[in-house]
Amino acid sequence: MLTVIAEIRTRPGLHHRQAVLDEFAKIIPTVLKEEGCHGYAPMIDHAAGVSFQATAPDSIVMVELWETVAHLEAHLQTAHMKAWSEAVKGEVLESHIRILEQGV
Repeated sequence: MLTVIAEIRTRPGLHHRQAVLDEFAKIIPTVLKEEGCHGYAPMIDHAAGVSFQATAPDSIVMVELWETVAHLEAHLQTAHMKAWSEAVKGEVLESHIRILEQGV
């Protein structure tokens, strides 16, 4: 099982981040039905009010669980992901994707 962490940096302003979240809300049920997908969740910073927390108000962190890289690659080629990318292209500045496996 692979854990994918995708940090998506949006244009400054909460309305840009919310627009991207709204587009995710439309596709999450479909993504969760894809073969090899075991989790797909957009996460945003929680206002914990603690001194040790780093925050990024213009970022969304996607936490995804995929059986294999092939499943992830197939996901990225789906019509709904291509439509999502087109819908958010004016809101997203950059994305960084990490593909992780258990270290222990």
